[in-house]
Amino acid sequence: MSAGILWQLFVSFLQIGLFSIGGGYAAMPLIQSQVVELHGWLTLEEFTDLVTIAEMTPGPIAVNSATFVGTQIAGVEGAVLATFGCILPSCIIVSILARLYYKYKGLSLMQGILASLRPAVVAMIASAGLTILIMVLWGESGFQTELSQLNVLGAVIFLGALLLLRKYKCNPILVMVLAGVVNLVVNVAMKGMSLL
Repeated sequence: MSAGILWQLFVSFLQIGLFSIGGGYAAMPLIQSQVVELHGWLTLEEFTDLVTIAEMTPGPIAVNSATFVGTQIAGVEGAVLATFGCILPSCIIVSILARLYYKYKGLSLMQGILASLRPAVVAMIASAGLTILIMVLWGESGFQTELSQLNVLGAVIFLGALLLLRKYKCNPILVMVLAGVVNLVVNVAMKGMSLL
């Protein structure tokens, strides 16, 4: 594997690690920007699969994404460099912030800074969620006003999953597995009917 692609993986995930304030979900728009739009390493459909895999596997979503993309692009070396790039800024920043926080935690300025970051984090998480929802409901073509373009099965699975998560407080992993099984069963049944 060329050193250039390994360097690109490292730098891309270093930027993601540096600017993804608020955790894995907040990093999703940044990962999408680097991996899908800037470098074209994955398609938007592959990116949504990546999000699903990263959420289902143990560990932080951004780190799982870095490992997955690195493996896809450059094997084990790519996985190691992308993951290291993703976690390096956090390790440095958290070490510095921990010292500063314990030293100045009583200052109102510190509390004000932390409070001002919360809306930005919520906006980044909402952006990632909307991108994935639009991909599920309308595909890579994006939002359509015509109902004929809507993926009805995707909409039903989304609404069912939302109901199970919000109203019945089901385990998210169980809901994801159930959604996958429903999608598989319906698609197999549809293919079986088309063969008749």
